[in-house]
Order: sequence, then structure tokens, then C-alpha cells
Amino acid sequence: MSGFQSTVSDVILEGNEVVDLEETHEIPTVSEVENAKCECCGMCEECSHEYIGRVRDMFSGNMICGLCAEAVHVEMEKNGGRREKALKEHMSDCVKFNRLGRSYPALYRAEDVKVILKKTLRRAMSTSTQDSKGI
Repeated sequence: MSGFQSTVSDVILEGNEVVDLEETHEIPTVSEVENAKCECCGMCEECSHEYIGRVRDMFSGNMICGLCAEAVHVEMEKNGGRREKALKEHMSDCVKFNRLGRSYPALYRAEDVKVILKKTLRRAMSTSTQDSKGI
């Protein structure tokens, strides 16, 4: 076998021009990352300082993870695009879930059943008063 060695060149041929890769591409600086804790769900993510700043600017000074950010965007679609209201709604849901759902899953479901029953009772009461007025 011959003594060929493969090497990676910093010079490429583009069309008929020779392009020096070192001149065209600067190596970006690596930004430091830190663990950022979501103020909604408590999940930690590794984020750069720049990213944390952008998220805080977008969400009224709150650091929220990507999952919660997506949930806030979905909530915004429901309420007509008001980010502040959507953020408050999502944070309230997360607080409720973290208080009951994680520690006492059965109690969390019981709380949901209680809310459903209250809504059903209110609906039944409003239809019965309408029926009695119509008689």
C-alpha cells in the first residue's frame, strides 16, 4: 500500500475560485450556560445568559421553560393574543398543579370533579329557573 494520508483542507474550490475557509467563516464565541429554573413548573434547563434575557423580556421578567412558553402561546390564541393574561393563567394553573397534582394526584382529580359538578349544578339551576318562569 502507498503512504497516502487523508487531510482536511482549509481551502476549497468553489466554481473556479479558491476560497479560504478561515477567511470566510469566523468561529463564533461559545457563550457560557447556566441552569435556569422555570418559574411556572420548576423544570431546569441549561440556557445562555442571552437566551435567559430574551425569555425574561418576552414574559414580563419571568423565566419560563420552552414547554411553558408554548402553553402560554396556546393560551394567547384562546384569549385573543393578550400575553400578560395568558401568562398569569398558565402560572396559576402550574401553581395549582404543583400544590396538589404532584403531591396528591387523587386530590387533584377530586378538585377537578368538584369544579365540573359546580358548573353542572349552575347550569341545571339556570335552566330550572328559566323553566319555572316560562310556566
